[in-house]
Amino acid sequence: MRTAVVPGSFDPVTLGHVDIVRRALTIADEVVVAVGRNAGKQPLLTADERRDAFAAAVAHLDGVRVEIMPGLLVDFCREVGAAIVVKGLRGGGDLDAEAPMAAMNRHLSGVETVFLVGSGHLNHISSSMVRDVARYGGPIDDLVPPGTGDLVRARLHPGGSS
Repeated sequence: MRTAVVPGSFDPVTLGHVDIVRRALTIADEVVVAVGRNAGKQPLLTADERRDAFAAAVAHLDGVRVEIMPGLLVDFCREVGAAIVVKGLRGGGDLDAEAPMAAMNRHLSGVETVFLVGSGHLNHISSSMVRDVARYGGPIDDLVPPGTGDLVRARLHPGGSS
C-alpha cells in the first residue's frame, strides 16, 4: 500500500486543501492529512479544531485519515509509513517556498515530495485570506467546507458580533 502525507497548518481548512487531498488519492492508496503548526504563525484555531474540521471535510473520501503532527514531517512520515509527501501549489511563490523544504525532507529521510498544481478555480483561496475576509465580516462559506465558516466566525467574533 502506498501512503502519502498531505501536511499543513490548515488554519482553517479550505476547499483548495480538500481538492489536493482528493487528487492525492489518485497517486496513493491512503492519504494521511498531517495537521501541524507553523512556528512562524499564531493559529486562530486549535490543533484539535483544525483536525476535526478537516476530518469532517473529507469524511466522504475513502482512504483518508486526519491526524495531528506534533513534530517534524519526516518523523511523522516514518511513523505512518509514508514514502511521499503531497503539496499543493497555487503559483510560483508557493514553489519557491516549498522547494527548499522538499529538499530538506529528502535529505533528512529520503521522503520525496510530489507537487500538485492547484485547480484554477480554487487558486485564489488561502487560509490567511479566508481569515482576513472573515475578520471583517465578509462571506467565506464558498471558500471552506461546510461548518468551517461557522467555526472561524465563532472564533473571530465570540458572541456573534461581526
